[in-house]
Amino acid sequence: MSSQTQLNPARRSRFALRWYYWLLLVVAVAYGLAHAMHWDDRGLLWVRERFESPTERKESVWLPDYRVVIDAKLLPGMEKDEASDLSYDPQTKTLFSVMGKNPFLVELTLQGDVLRKMPLVGWINPEGVTVMGNGLLAIVDEREHMLSIVKVDADTRELKRDDFPKYDLGPSKNQNKAFEAITWDARNQQLLLGEERPPALFTWKSDGSQTLTGDKQKLPNDDLDIRNLSALAIDPRTGHTLVLSADSHLLLELDEKGEQVSFMTLLGGFNGLKNTIPRAEGVTMDEQGTLYMVSEPNLFYRFEKQK
Repeated sequence: MSSQTQLNPARRSRFALRWYYWLLLVVAVAYGLAHAMHWDDRGLLWVRERFESPTERKESVWLPDYRVVIDAKLLPGMEKDEASDLSYDPQTKTLFSVMGKNPFLVELTLQGDVLRKMPLVGWINPEGVTVMGNGLLAIVDEREHMLSIVKVDADTRELKRDDFPKYDLGPSKNQNKAFEAITWDARNQQLLLGEERPPALFTWKSDGSQTLTGDKQKLPNDDLDIRNLSALAIDPRTGHTLVLSADSHLLLELDEKGEQVSFMTLLGGFNGLKNTIPRAEGVTMDEQGTLYMVSEPNLFYRFEKQK
């Protein structure tokens, strides 16, 4: 090679430096994209999932096997109401959801059709709801840091908070991102509560009536590799807990020890979803293992496990 085509040391140094900066830029962009899409969350969860045995998978919900069968169905007339949670009632075979922006309780069919809307008088920002059985539902008001246990029957058309027992949930580390999630754990006779950010789990004992006993107790949350906690549900078959995160676009399955078993990503192209679930705020499961979700502002989803 002639001396004319060779790069002198100074030019070689500038050339190498330029490529170094380009490499840094590519790495930074790739990291930013992964962070924005929360692939850092999914990577760790995926690795953990690989260590589950076939027996453990069979005895769990095993979320990777689920596929959407009702994808982003609109809840009519609720575009400005912000669906905030969802709970299945095994007695009526229907779903109950709370709307956080304009407070009311709505009853839905398992296909996402609206049966009735019941105004919630006195609630400011209802974000969580769970069916406890025998017509009792527990509702969490995030802004008021308040838990109410109400009675609903076939004739209920309106609910007034002052008519029912109320429980103070106390202060949170982040008062604006406080208690948002709740689910009834029938096996252990307790309510499971979740703080949105930083994600944390609590239990509060109950005999299934409108009376709670003792005070709420904080649980370890080392396995909650999520940005926020939006909703909770209990699988009635296995007793495993489902933890929903809107910010991470993830649904986690935890076993009875609180350890992660499986997960499902809520991004478009995965689990049959055409598009990413915008902001998943509610999740529940029936005794057949069918999974239901709602997303702000008024979208309904149904997932079934592939045999």
